[in-house]
Formats: sequence, C-alpha cells, structure tokens
Amino acid sequence: MKVQLYSLDNQSVGNIDLADDVFGLPNRKDILARAVNWQLAKRRAGTHKTKEIGDISGTTKKPWAQKGTGQARQGSLRSPQFRKGAVIFGPVVRSHEHQLNKKVRKLALKTALSVKQAEGKLLILDNADLVSSKTKDLAAKVEKFGWKSVLLIDGNQVNENLARASSSLVHFDVLPQQGANVYDILRHDTLVLTQSAVRSLEERLS
Repeated sequence: MKVQLYSLDNQSVGNIDLADDVFGLPNRKDILARAVNWQLAKRRAGTHKTKEIGDISGTTKKPWAQKGTGQARQGSLRSPQFRKGAVIFGPVVRSHEHQLNKKVRKLALKTALSVKQAEGKLLILDNADLVSSKTKDLAAKVEKFGWKSVLLIDGNQVNENLARASSSLVHFDVLPQQGANVYDILRHDTLVLTQSAVRSLEERLS
C-alpha cells in the first residue's frame, strides 16, 4: 500500500510503499491482549509476601492438652486462628513472567502496526534528524502536526538531538526500531515511523 511521506516540518515529500503483510493485517484483539498481558507480567515486581507458619517466630509447644480442657484442640500458637499467627496460602515472592510463543509475539506486533495504519494514526517521516537539541524547537514541530500522545520509532540509532529534546516533552516517547513493542504502540494515540524504521521492521517481521 502507498502512503504519504512527510518531513518533520509537516511537509509532504513523496510516497512510500508499506508491506501488506506487516501493515495490512486484520485487527486481532485476542492476540494484542495476549501480547500486552505478557509484557506487563514481566514488569511486575512480585515482591508481595505474607508470613507462613515457618516464618513466625515463637514456641512450637502445644498450647494445651488435646482433650479435657473444653477448648478446641490446637497444635501451635503460630496457627492462623491466633493473633500474630501465620497466613495460610498467602502470596509469596515470585516471578509473574510467563512464556509467549515467538510467532504470537511477531503477529501481535504486526497487528498493532496494522491497527494504527487502519485507524489513520500512522505517520511516516523521511527522517527524524534534529539540528537543535532544544525542547522548544521540537515542541513547535509537534504543534504543527497537532500530536497529543505520540510514539516515534526511529532506525537502529535514535538521533541524539531528538532524544535530548524529547526527554522533557509529556506524552512524547522515542524508541529505536529494536524497541518497538505492542504495549507502547497501543497506549499512544499516534505512531510515527521513520523510513529506516519502516524498512527495518518490514525486514524483521516479513
């Protein structure tokens, strides 16, 4: 498919062909959901912890005789029914990470790119090279496009001035093409790719 190519000054500078097998896939919400859940699960710290009976300090003596006291039988004061006792089946420190098939991850990324293209929220730049590293200069260019929440994906190396200028801009994130991921693409309203990013992604995902 052919789409327009723009400069950072919001000027049309020609057309570019996008591969249909990367940017023309149907919306698969199930695949996108699996990829997002997989990404977010890896981010979870998993540091929640309650004390099990082995973690409670205290006596191991049986508190009273098994029979004849009129009270319910007990084996330990560290049991969960007593104050300061253990928590049974409580959370423990663990990793929430799980496996996701490589083919599913690849399909999810292609689907995310295709969704942005279908919604008209994908913009292709000839390049993202900035002469100045000042935030106000980049902010002026962003205002020309009317972007509110944008993810810009560059080639293998992000322009140094662009990285510096964008660091103080709210809702403006920059990634190299290797860092392209489903979660960041979907959580931003607009996706901006450079020509080099398009070629790298097509080569990687085709």
